[in-house]
Amino acid sequence: MTPRNRAQKPVLYALSTCIWCKRTKELLNHAGIEYKVYDVDILTGDERAAALAEMRKHNPEGSFPTLVCGDKVILGFNEDRIREVLGI
Repeated sequence: MTPRNRAQKPVLYALSTCIWCKRTKELLNHAGIEYKVYDVDILTGDERAAALAEMRKHNPEGSFPTLVCGDKVILGFNEDRIREVLGI
């Protein structure tokens, strides 16, 4: 990972039942990347509303997974792009 990417942990907006979200988590975990995850479907109330609002700033369509890496946003499971952006 480049020093620029280390300054800010990636944020993953996911669904606990989504296979592509699971694959994204597995890739990040396998690579030893520290990240923050919001499993939106298991959040409730204000916490869920806040996570969805923040995600939609980066992905107005609200699709999952949405991975935010600094100023880069990766929609869906795109292993090559994730590896490129995170330097893994």
